[in-house]
Amino acid sequence: MIKMILKRFGLAAATILGASLFSFFLLRKLPGDPARLIGGDLADEQTIATLRQTMGLDQPFPLQFWNYLSSSLHGDLGFSYSTGQSVGTLVQTRLPATVELGMSGVFTAVVLATVFGAVAVYRKKRGADILLRAASSLAMGSPPFWLALVAILLLSVNLGIFPGPEGRLSPGIAPPPTFTGFYTLDALKSGQFGTFFDAVRHLILPAFTIAVGPFAFLSRLFRSQLRNTLREPFIVVARSRGLTRGSVFLHHAVPNSLLSLIAVTAMLVAEAMTGSVLVEKVFGWPGVGSLTVDAILQKDFSVVQGVILLSAALYVTVSFLADVVYSAVDPRIRAGVK
Repeated sequence: MIKMILKRFGLAAATILGASLFSFFLLRKLPGDPARLIGGDLADEQTIATLRQTMGLDQPFPLQFWNYLSSSLHGDLGFSYSTGQSVGTLVQTRLPATVELGMSGVFTAVVLATVFGAVAVYRKKRGADILLRAASSLAMGSPPFWLALVAILLLSVNLGIFPGPEGRLSPGIAPPPTFTGFYTLDALKSGQFGTFFDAVRHLILPAFTIAVGPFAFLSRLFRSQLRNTLREPFIVVARSRGLTRGSVFLHHAVPNSLLSLIAVTAMLVAEAMTGSVLVEKVFGWPGVGSLTVDAILQKDFSVVQGVILLSAALYVTVSFLADVVYSAVDPRIRAGVK
């Protein structure tokens, strides 16, 4: 167990270092001079040279990367010249909205995939199985940003069931006192039930939009794993002891099949929180995704680098925790059997 943790830790450090180097190199090779963008078209060459020196752009590339890496290790992700704030402050402000949306989307996907997959396998109806596969195929072929636009057009503009791209709350409703940064949990904790229901209404559409892709993958994976589990010898033994088919299915087959979803779901959580850029922008969701789009358009390199570094750290951290949890809940991993 200790050997596995050390190995994963080394791999995580190498991954974060590689992502940092790649993003740092790529962003500096893009067309456009950040100093010129900040100074404006009317700035003279002396002003631009001073800005480049202040930003460290006049230094050799290895020295620039070393300064950036050492500052990042001390918690300094740089300064955003487009907003006048530190990158750390911007990310800290926007991150709770992204995490709340991403976790809500993946939780929805896991619940739907488990329920639909279990029903399709348990009932052994070809129609239910075909319906599940058709739904998952359609979901896998639907881009999230397109689904977001269709959802807003149908359910918000035409039917008025859900609010439009207003962000996390309706205009005129103040955010609840901050405890976790999640408006739903903070509103419940402070007893502001009106704010809670308004936050939930604004969360449903973007969460379901993000859930579509993970649902397509997880439903197929769970369905396949569940069918394989039902062929295992311990299922036959449980039935031979007189347990009903429903009891064996619910208490033995389903829990064992869910083990295979741990690592996959963990990675989907990281992907949902770092890959929901366009969905956030379509819904006006004030998260890290919207911040990234704005930074790219304004060529604010410090913000983009900070988000990429955060994304890499999030991926490797979630993957590491998933491996540890999977080893803890499955004794076969600890015994080296599987």
